[in-house]
Amino acid sequence: QVQLVESGGGLVQSGGSLRLSCAASKTIVSMWAMGWYRQAPGKQREPVATISHTGSTNYPDSVKGRFTISRDIAKSTLYLQMDSLKPEDTAVYYCNARRPWNNQNYWGQGTQVSVSP
Repeated sequence: QVQLVESGGGLVQSGGSLRLSCAASKTIVSMWAMGWYRQAPGKQREPVATISHTGSTNYPDSVKGRFTISRDIAKSTLYLQMDSLKPEDTAVYYCNARRPWNNQNYWGQGTQVSVSP
């Protein structure tokens, strides 16, 4: 059974920082593609950072230079460091893992990030 457990969300002022964590199995963190997605009210879920099983990362322009995705295989944890946060970053953030042999997606329960002006 695949379990992704997020933590680290909260309320922060504009310009502040937060770090999200996603606990998973060591196999998933080291061998699956993973990522962080977000969904704001009334909007579609969108990717904010992805990392391949080889460690290559990708970010949309909206967060490039402000967000950093990383993984600690020894701790079986995926991270999202978010700096210079803006009110438009307010959303529920979800951890994602994709099974490599059939591309099946798994999601965490989500964690709320709120950025005040």
